[in-house]
Amino acid sequence: MKDTILTKLTSKFGEGSFVSSEFRNELTIVVPPDRINDVCRFLKEEPDLSFDFLADLCGIDMNTPEKRFGVIYNLFSLKNKYRIRLKVFVEEENPVVPTVTTVWGTANWHERETYDMFGIVFDGHPDLRRVYMPDNYEHHPLRKDFPLMGIPGSIPLPKK
Repeated sequence: MKDTILTKLTSKFGEGSFVSSEFRNELTIVVPPDRINDVCRFLKEEPDLSFDFLADLCGIDMNTPEKRFGVIYNLFSLKNKYRIRLKVFVEEENPVVPTVTTVWGTANWHERETYDMFGIVFDGHPDLRRVYMPDNYEHHPLRKDFPLMGIPGSIPLPKK
């Protein structure tokens, strides 16, 4: 299945468009941010692939200068019983990636959570607002530079 996926992606999007790796029989494909929506739609709608289930979407903070923030998409094909992982890396100064809510409706909540916790903006998202933190909260708690004990006074806490 791995070869079929890579062959179809290469024929659709061109040679050298992706970087792929395999670890413990799991395929990971790094996709340029501007292509993520097209790639996801292709993976879902291509009859031989049918990655119809977005199992998870989450943010990562690599804390390296060249690849600080990223988004990971875990996809599953119910038809083929096969799982792949897509990764997109975004700039630290402008962490923006296109939404995939038009491909999988469930991406709505996953993208909102990633935005809330990491500050990665999903361009075109229908309702991008915080899930856990107050709307006016300025910080993103899952970033590696966020203090472990939080930021004193940044959020009002209930009195004892």
